[in-house]
Amino acid sequence: MSEQENGAAAQAQQPQVKMNTLTQFIRDLSFENVLSQRGTGGEVTPDVQVGVSLDAKKRSVEHQYEVVVKMRIDSKNKATDEALFVLEMEYAGVFHIEGVPDEQMHPFLMIECPRMLFPFIRRIVNDVTRDGGFPPLNLENMDFVQLYRNEIARRQQAQSAEKATPDA
Repeated sequence: MSEQENGAAAQAQQPQVKMNTLTQFIRDLSFENVLSQRGTGGEVTPDVQVGVSLDAKKRSVEHQYEVVVKMRIDSKNKATDEALFVLEMEYAGVFHIEGVPDEQMHPFLMIECPRMLFPFIRRIVNDVTRDGGFPPLNLENMDFVQLYRNEIARRQQAQSAEKATPDA
């Protein structure tokens, strides 16, 4: 058997992954412009903190999954530690996914699906902060692989701590 035939046989054994984004939408959005409510008394040097969490669940339709990216962005004035704005958003996408083995589905949902949604999230954050009276906030690219690894490590630590704590 030639190398070309071996390669073709190996590809035939691996399932073909199919992924389609069926819809995406803002589930919840809140923007609080604290600065405009009380004004500022001098120079403003913003300090922006971005928190991200992910959630995924299987829908009742076969091969469909809903993935939600939850963000909280806090901006404070470094000089005074006063809040400038708070943006909270839940952005969801519904995906049709086939060909991903069950043991790989969770990482696929928590890495690849948010990666597909992120450009739209970035644009919304940019527009909302600009329309809220601040310079547009252009989010840096996010490493969803590292976010996933961090969450797995956090869960393992929590389980270890739970096992180490004796029952009262």
